[in-house]
Amino acid sequence: MRRAPYSSASTLMFDRGWNVDDKGPSIWDTFCHEGGRLVFEGQSGDVTCNSYELWEEDLRCIRQLGLTHYRLSLSWSRLLPEGITRHVNQKGLRYYNKVINDLVASDVLPMVTLYHFDLPQALQDQGGWKSPEIAAIFDSYARFCFESFGDRVKLWITLNEPYVCAKLGHEDGIFAPGVKEPGMAAYLVGHNMLRGHARAWHSYNVLYRAKQGGSVSLAINSDWAEPLDPASPDDTAATERYLAFTLGWFAWPLFVTGDYPEVMRSSIEVRSKELGYQEGSRLPRFSKDEPSLLGTADFFALNYYTSRRVKPGECCPGVLGLKSDQDAEGVVDPSWPVCGVSWLAVVPDGLRKLLKYIKDTFNNPAVYITENGFSQVGPVDMEDVQRCGFYHDIIQEIARALREDGVDVRGYFAWSLLDNFEWADGFSVRFGLFHVDFSRPERPRTAYRSGREYAGIISKYRSQTMVNI
Repeated sequence: MRRAPYSSASTLMFDRGWNVDDKGPSIWDTFCHEGGRLVFEGQSGDVTCNSYELWEEDLRCIRQLGLTHYRLSLSWSRLLPEGITRHVNQKGLRYYNKVINDLVASDVLPMVTLYHFDLPQALQDQGGWKSPEIAAIFDSYARFCFESFGDRVKLWITLNEPYVCAKLGHEDGIFAPGVKEPGMAAYLVGHNMLRGHARAWHSYNVLYRAKQGGSVSLAINSDWAEPLDPASPDDTAATERYLAFTLGWFAWPLFVTGDYPEVMRSSIEVRSKELGYQEGSRLPRFSKDEPSLLGTADFFALNYYTSRRVKPGECCPGVLGLKSDQDAEGVVDPSWPVCGVSWLAVVPDGLRKLLKYIKDTFNNPAVYITENGFSQVGPVDMEDVQRCGFYHDIIQEIARALREDGVDVRGYFAWSLLDNFEWADGFSVRFGLFHVDFSRPERPRTAYRSGREYAGIISKYRSQTMVNI
């Protein structure tokens, strides 16, 4: 019998000054520093929590919570400033070795993410994720990390939220690298990210698995979605498209067929014909000469935050785009409480429903909930009673999915350990279990009430034998 692990996730990407200790610039460094971008109040990730210098403080917080696992993200451009193994930054290598060693010495298992939105700028200058060569370059970086850290790291995430990178970064242009090429670039970027993931998984499987004994997956973000009107065939069909273009886009090739969902491909082709697009499929096809995608996930890594009621979308006539291809609109049920940012409707049972959907659709995989959290905006509330309740509710729903629905849940990671730089929202949105005072150079960490109660939840579940996993 093993106990289900409960843990906290935090990114170490923006770990100190963007150009300190031989770190190369990433696309988010460039995105923040250029004028006219959409980051809140022109803020940047130059320092944020300063985990590069304050790692010992982070470790104190981890121990205070009693975590069993800790998810961290490597900075590709800190390890390989040019993005390739020709130049290895030894200072970055020493830093991550210390972090991983300290976690292991504290009986905390690291889950390491190789890529968390921060492509080295040197690679972006060569085409970035739109370039077909990026898959082989990512594989080389992954093999470097497996070789450097794999003797201690047993849980790997190749890519975090490829949907966000593809759509927000290459269609909407509101995330780095700020590309706006509707209807084309997002599909190409998602395709190349999947190609890179497949290569990295096969490299691990052939070269490292036998001696290191780890597992590799890809973190997929998805809302739960259900028809706005369950009796409406149109709403039901729109819900199928909604899930296909989010969850299915990246899960279907890994777990079901090795290719994209048919409803996704057919929807894109129908829209192309309607708009007179005649330059071939906008959704690329996988080559039989490349490593197969099917089966390249040792577990299902799920990032879940919210849910939506779905109806057919209101398409823009004459415009190619992922939104019009999907032809589905997700709306917030007015009965759902909203936590901080407007998009974050809190729907704990939506996670349970999504977990059951994953079990039934993807052949009952082992599941790690690799991100889930609740935000604050406005004045800091250290006694965040509402967020405490949300954490209790979400973990209860996970327990029900595990016990009553038979979902093979292996662990839960809260986002995040610390208040952090939250992408385009900058420091205006706080997800941390620990408050970070960004106005002070020493960046003091103080536990919110939600952090203290989360520690209590961990202590409770660690003391109980829950389930065979």
